[in-house]
Amino acid sequence: MAALRVVLAMMFAGSIFIQTVVLFLLTRDVTTADPDVAMIRTPMVILTVTAILAGQVAVVCVWGLLTMVRRGTVFSTGAFRLVHLVIGAFAAASLLTFGLGVALAPGEAVPPGVVLLIGGVAVMLAAVALIVLVLKALLEQAVARDVEARTLRTELDEVI
Repeated sequence: MAALRVVLAMMFAGSIFIQTVVLFLLTRDVTTADPDVAMIRTPMVILTVTAILAGQVAVVCVWGLLTMVRRGTVFSTGAFRLVHLVIGAFAAASLLTFGLGVALAPGEAVPPGVVLLIGGVAVMLAAVALIVLVLKALLEQAVARDVEARTLRTELDEVI
């Protein structure tokens, strides 16, 4: 779990660096850019920064789930809030990435292959949201079994 925490911290720090550098570089020379590029620059900055923000939300939620695992409280209803946020963050990132592809598609500023790659990333992000949705169903079953086991232990203690 320590390795995952290191990776999550690196992802979060890297995403903050990318947000600030990309925002600075893309907004710095709007006046000197090609008109085709200048037209898509604002939507590109907004969609990129908000997609990265969605990823940051997912990283923070996974960190919270790791904390719950360490404390032994992950099989509780409190974990569902974090799991719902992870699903929402990946779904939002998928939609924002798809929106970025749509914003970049018209005109000659961006090659069609790049737009296709961005569309593929949007589909992959949607797939991650669906995988986490399946894992949420497994968590629901585990929580139900945990509640059932506690009830049975309580009944057994009463009998003994």
